[in-house]
Amino acid sequence: YPSEFLMQKITEDNQIPVHLHVSVSLQYVAGLKGRALVEFFHSNIAEVENEELRHLMWSSVLFYKTPNVEVMACVLLSTKAIYFLLDDSFIHTDEHQSDFWNKENSDCENSSFHLSCCFVLKLNDLQSVNVGLFDQYFRITGHSADHILTCLTRDSYNTHTFIQQLMAVLSLLARTPSPEPVDKDFYSEFGSKNTGKMENYELIHSSRVKFIYPNEEEIGDLAFLVAEKMDGLTNLPSLNILLYVLAFQVNHFEGSAQNTSSLQPKTLILTSSDLFLFDEDYISYPLPEFAKEPPKRDKYQLADGRRIRDLDRVLMGYQTYPQALTFVFDDVQNQDLMQNLTLDHFGE
Repeated sequence: YPSEFLMQKITEDNQIPVHLHVSVSLQYVAGLKGRALVEFFHSNIAEVENEELRHLMWSSVLFYKTPNVEVMACVLLSTKAIYFLLDDSFIHTDEHQSDFWNKENSDCENSSFHLSCCFVLKLNDLQSVNVGLFDQYFRITGHSADHILTCLTRDSYNTHTFIQQLMAVLSLLARTPSPEPVDKDFYSEFGSKNTGKMENYELIHSSRVKFIYPNEEEIGDLAFLVAEKMDGLTNLPSLNILLYVLAFQVNHFEGSAQNTSSLQPKTLILTSSDLFLFDEDYISYPLPEFAKEPPKRDKYQLADGRRIRDLDRVLMGYQTYPQALTFVFDDVQNQDLMQNLTLDHFGE
């Protein structure tokens, strides 16, 4: 152990997304290749001597207790646990995290020694995995609020690969089998389902971990919500969502020294007539079992919306993936001016 194929695969996956900035400590990890990467895992991260590193992925991470702070992480999946090597800038972003993270490394800040926080979720504590719409993200749920986090991969391939690797590793766990199901009669089987709402598609793994996928109703609910935001167009017989993608909105700050830009996470939704940007809550829904009250904000909050007919041009950059797109809209004060003129002039 490990095989040459696995080492080559982990080395290929060990690349930080080019548009995201990380701390020096994570840049060091991203520079490791092959056997050096495996040895780094065993000497610095692994908690058990005989555990094997199976998969590596770079992803943005959201914690249930700090839903507004998205942090870059190196996600390492082994045969015993999931490790999240976090960007050390995360520790200083929120003052309310002192009970969540131990700040014992403050004396190391000014030295050449770089220390990263590592969040560990043991596979035995894993209860469920919720996969987001179109595999753009997934939420991992443990036994408490401290053990709920969302990986914002923004990439269906990365999500699919991680889920497959996780299922393979969970198959190795020796868990006590679940008790035999009690035979249900006809009335108890069908009489309790009076909610009128279809449950999400659940796959219960042999390790008793639930993998929950969204059903068609989630798209229907999203289409209804989008229709509500479209002024005067709510009577459309059919509203089709053509595209749902997690993206970043680029905000430019013009400074004296150099122009800088920040990336604001947004959910982009394209319909046949409009383009929308939403602020989406990726961590709070569906509600965990221990939640005593609903989240403070809705799952989708409209940030911006424009009509496709007002779109003047789309500018594309020449850089490699991820591609930057600039949408230029006509800024017309009275949006229905042209439509009214046409009706008056040509039609009775």
